[in-house]
Amino acid sequence: MKKYSEDHQWVEVKKGVATVGITPYAAEELGEVSFVELPEEGTVVTQGDPLCVVESVKAASDVFAPISGTVAEVNQALDETPAMINDSPERDGWICRLKEIDESELSELMTEAEYEHYVSGTEEEEEEEEDEP
Repeated sequence: MKKYSEDHQWVEVKKGVATVGITPYAAEELGEVSFVELPEEGTVVTQGDPLCVVESVKAASDVFAPISGTVAEVNQALDETPAMINDSPERDGWICRLKEIDESELSELMTEAEYEHYVSGTEEEEEEEEDEP
């Protein structure tokens, strides 16, 4: 099961290893991704800490660790094809895998349904801001 953060990252845990990426919503907001500064393997991250930087034609954005752990693997394919994040953010465009994770932190994250509700509220707020004079 995937869990989602308010910062628009997803995490999926299988056999004690967490795969991390950004959501389709975040990928769409960023626009075409042109570069990903991947974390180094062996880096220890704490939930909420910057994990890597994703650069697009619009901006450079930090990606935050949805849970704590140690970077075990990075998606090297993003070096050659960073736009994979736009094309397949929740499958081929994953950013890294974490080991030695704190699975108790998963309870602080949203389910897919909760995240969809959260995003729909975010989109409504943006529309209201655009309507203001």
